Amino acid sequence: MSSSAIAIRYAKALLNIASEQKQVEPYADELAKVASVLKSEDMLRLLLDSPTFPLEKKQAILTDLSGLLELSDGMRNFLGLILEKGRIVYIPQIEQDYRKFADNLSGVVRAKITSASKLTKARSEAIQKGLEKQTGKQVVLNVQVDKSLIGGLQAEMSGKLFDGSVKTQLKRIAETLAKG
Repeated sequence: MSSSAIAIRYAKALLNIASEQKQVEPYADELAKVASVLKSEDMLRLLLDSPTFPLEKKQAILTDLSGLLELSDGMRNFLGLILEKGRIVYIPQIEQDYRKFADNLSGVVRAKITSASKLTKARSEAIQKGLEKQTGKQVVLNVQVDKSLIGGLQAEMSGKLFDGSVKTQLKRIAETLAKG
């Protein structure tokens, strides 16, 4: 079974449990915390994924981590199962898939906006309202600044990139001039 199929299966299972318990967003936040810790702490990830490190010690480490992160019992049980099955390495992908499925369930679309300069609150809200009108769904913006764009902005949503940056426009002009 491919790694993405494994992650999708676990993400869907967790979403089903979260839906029944009406804990979709809290589980998403908790899973994101765990994924973040595993991403930033290489030694922890390697220990939890090691086939030679005893399962009992891995479970003790996971219990301590769950306590520090103040995870719910449901998330602790899920992580225990993931650890027992040797799938801890899939947590980042499970988290991404879970977020995607949870957003789809709740009618939310996530958009990444990259601007050449910091956007005002009014401008961000105008972009959000425009995207919500276009998609018919609630839009959650993640706004970033990239001065290399020179001017304008880029919007990435649902796997599509809308590029209105000056950098891209100049690149297109240069390509046209180079072709003659």
